Amino acid sequence: MTSTTLSRCAALATLGAALLLGGCASRNPVSTYYDFGPTPPLAQAAPAKPALPMLVIADANGPAWLDSQRMYYRLLYADAQQSRPYAYNRWNTPPLQLLSQRLKTRIAQSGVKVLATTDAAGGVPLLRIDVDDFSQNFNSQTQSIGQVSLRASLFRGHRLIDQRTFSRSGQTASADAQGGAQALASATDAIAADLLGWLGTLDIPQQ
Repeated sequence: MTSTTLSRCAALATLGAALLLGGCASRNPVSTYYDFGPTPPLAQAAPAKPALPMLVIADANGPAWLDSQRMYYRLLYADAQQSRPYAYNRWNTPPLQLLSQRLKTRIAQSGVKVLATTDAAGGVPLLRIDVDDFSQNFNSQTQSIGQVSLRASLFRGHRLIDQRTFSRSGQTASADAQGGAQALASATDAIAADLLGWLGTLDIPQQ
């Protein structure tokens, strides 16, 4: 075998190894994980007297797809009925847990003492959250929003005091998973403010 032939064989072997490594890398990309980030302060000063002195907030309920770490989006301009997961982007905590914790934090910031269901004392009002939608919706290839919709029900004992549906959307700064995470955090904060306003209007009977 001549030196030229050996050189060609070596070159081909090197190229083959590079392609193999590149193929392995493309099949195993590194996933990126998102959450809501630090909770910003309330836009307005908390009232001197909160709407409720104490409130039990149950963990949010929702469809099974919100109890995983997958990030979902919809292409409204192509097929609004299909919910698609991002291939290599994940929530670091399932959305139901993220949303529950954010709402509890926001309500606590207003001065309400937030209790868990296991710590509740008798007679303390209970807030139940049922999530209907939590997804990134693309209106075009370059524009999307983060959409959050939920039903809030306030109980005292076994008595329903009131129930209301809230829906908020946040415009994404970028048409990707990062933009979606930021927009969904913004929409959740807006709903928390709506919840506080609603709770402040309720006449809660004493037991």
